Amino acid sequence: MSYRNSSLDMPGRIAHMRGLCDSEPGPGVLLFADGQVAGWCSIAPKATYRALVNSRTIPHIDDGEAWSVVCFVVRTGFRRRGLMHDLLDGAVKHARASGAIVIEGYPIEPGVDRIDQIGAYVGTVRLFESHGFERVLQTTGHSGGKPRWLVRRALA
Repeated sequence: MSYRNSSLDMPGRIAHMRGLCDSEPGPGVLLFADGQVAGWCSIAPKATYRALVNSRTIPHIDDGEAWSVVCFVVRTGFRRRGLMHDLLDGAVKHARASGAIVIEGYPIEPGVDRIDQIGAYVGTVRLFESHGFERVLQTTGHSGGKPRWLVRRALA
């Protein structure tokens, strides 16, 4: 929710998210494993993320039609199964089905270092590149102390 509207209190955030879930195209995708919700990926038109529209660290590149992947959450007990790949696949399918023509992500480049959950919520460049995204440019933003990149994938 921080990308959408960080000024809301918790009841306001819950109400806002419920409203997004009741509308199309929705605020993202869920991943089920073992009969439970195992993960979440936030993907929506870039224009719906207030923090991205006003960002000083994430540049704007011909993004009038861009959709953005801004975060991943994989629940404890489901980690280390490669589910972020499944979440990103689902996010791409959701965006394509909703008419998206290009998707952006803002992952980190961890180098050889291990990354913690704080930095990992945006994904890694390697994750995105393995799903057909290409590096556009390094941003001035960081997550978990690691540099973030703007990556894009055109949808045919």
